[in-house]
Amino acid sequence: MKKSLFFIFICLSFLSVQFTFAQAKKKVQTPKTIVIENADYSDVDQVNAPDALLLTGNVKINHDGVVLTCNKAYFFQKENYLKAFGNVQLVQGDTLFLNSKYAEYSGNVKKAFATGDAVLTSPDATLRTDTINFDRNVQEVFYNTKGTIVNKDNTLVSKSGRYYVEQKKFQFLTEVTITNPKYVIKSNHLDYYSNSGHTYLLGPSTITSKANYIYTEKGFYDTKKNLAHFLRKSYIKYDDRLIEGDSLFYNRNTEFASATRNVKITDSINKGIVKGHYAELYKLKDSMFVTKRAVAINLVENDSVYIHGQKLMVTGKEGERILRAYKNVRFFKIDMSGKCDSIHSDSKSALTKLIGNPILWNGESQITGDLMHLIGDNETRKIDSLKVLNNTFLISKDTLGTGYNQVKGLNLFGKFRDGKLHDVDVIKNTEVVYFMRNDANELIGINKNVSSKINLILENNAVETITFYNKVDGDIYPEDELPENARKLRGMVWRGDERIKSKDDIFTAEENELNDKLIKEGKDEEEKGKNIPMKVRKETLDYDKKKPTAKPVITPVTKEKTKTNK
Repeated sequence: MKKSLFFIFICLSFLSVQFTFAQAKKKVQTPKTIVIENADYSDVDQVNAPDALLLTGNVKINHDGVVLTCNKAYFFQKENYLKAFGNVQLVQGDTLFLNSKYAEYSGNVKKAFATGDAVLTSPDATLRTDTINFDRNVQEVFYNTKGTIVNKDNTLVSKSGRYYVEQKKFQFLTEVTITNPKYVIKSNHLDYYSNSGHTYLLGPSTITSKANYIYTEKGFYDTKKNLAHFLRKSYIKYDDRLIEGDSLFYNRNTEFASATRNVKITDSINKGIVKGHYAELYKLKDSMFVTKRAVAINLVENDSVYIHGQKLMVTGKEGERILRAYKNVRFFKIDMSGKCDSIHSDSKSALTKLIGNPILWNGESQITGDLMHLIGDNETRKIDSLKVLNNTFLISKDTLGTGYNQVKGLNLFGKFRDGKLHDVDVIKNTEVVYFMRNDANELIGINKNVSSKINLILENNAVETITFYNKVDGDIYPEDELPENARKLRGMVWRGDERIKSKDDIFTAEENELNDKLIKEGKDEEEKGKNIPMKVRKETLDYDKKKPTAKPVITPVTKEKTKTNK
């Protein structure tokens, strides 16, 4: 009984396998036969085409959704293969038209080969080249001869290329050039979607126009809307500015650009640089602003001045530019540094205003007041003079003691020599506390007086001489006769611990942490995405969903007169 059951089980299993195999065989489609729908004449030419049927005059064949017409054809029935001559046209639906002088088509493998002034036409573009191959199984067209693609907006020229019919995408992996009335794109790896005009670039690529020059190694460009997004080693170069960043957005219509992370904007004429991690530039308005650890670096007297604020703005044309820095502004130059709430610097007047609680360190001297003006010389590009308006205080530490040299007054007017403050006048209600020393640096006494004006001559940022003018009232006191509380003028505050001693001191610890984080993110993303194209955008893939399919305009092909044999 058990043996019988086992035998029945084996038989059922065998039948199941046989049934599955039979079903699988049904799924394997037998190649469809090419169908001849029309020919004016048919004949057999065993000399020139053994085992082939010769068709001439208005030849029309059909194969699995494709219609091919020509003047003359050899049809090899056994191989299900066709060779077509003269005014050949292969049509697939209403989306693809392939014209040539000569073509071959295999019904078994569903592949076509067209040569001789081959022209491929789709609703969005026309490709002209010498030879075209079409694989219907994967719906791909490829060519290895110089080709020209033309649509409403652009002309593309390449040595070779591939067209993905369903995606409406041309792909080029050798030299390709897109010519638009406004610019020219060159690349060795470019994907172009003919319906949307969207272009994806990978590897060294350039976009050249009258307005600017763009370089990228990974980018997206919408050739219809003139919008772009570039990554990896990208920059936009104008006549006077170079814009760099990990991520660049560009609108050619408005000449607007924004840059994110590791942003660097170079002023090639004035040799100035602005850095940060986010920037917006409005070329037509000659303006830009930079934030996220923003810093402007300008060349003054063969030395760099670093200006930092939470936000930097640069506006105006060349020669009339204005730099504005906002919120917790800090600046540094080798002989000078300072802090204030905001800065306004006008290149035309060479006037820089330090606004809101300004403090300036000139060498070892600390200068404060309500408002400060630094005036430059546009011809020599040097700092010429300094104005401190209202509540002026000039303080420096006594070189050997613990006291402070102090000058107090209403306003200060100073002149620079070789980049250093040299001649200083403090006027109106001036007060002084000054530690006087002889050539041996021995303390002679402490000079404390008031006058209407004081003049100081500085050498190497130290007071060389001091002169008092009009209504001088005071004296020189021995050190032990002037109490500590009398050695400080009212309102005197020493802020030496705040002094900015290097270009790195202009940033806070939080800003430096953010900078390190963003730099690392940029390096990680670049390494991760190296040689990987940008992800295709949703608007590229969905472009035709809300747009009716355009039908191509096909120019009628003039039939050649061909002699045929009945």
